[in-house]
Amino acid sequence: MKVNARSSITLPAAEVALIERLKPRVGVKTNVAVVRRALRLLESTTDRDELRRAYREASNATREALAADLADLDHLAAEGLGE
Repeated sequence: MKVNARSSITLPAAEVALIERLKPRVGVKTNVAVVRRALRLLESTTDRDELRRAYREASNATREALAADLADLDHLAAEGLGE
């Protein structure tokens, strides 16, 4: 595909109206710019969701070991405070 290739997407009237309403809100002049902005937002949201999922899995995987480690070290929490 060429870098400056033209394409055409036919949208229902309700979606065209939505794009028209969004143009001034996002500060762009063309319908294509609204669609591009939406695609970038979708990509970043998807990336964040994937990152959240990965952190959640890592947290769940280490939760049991962390609890055991904290229990082993709990007696050290007040060490030296009574002096």
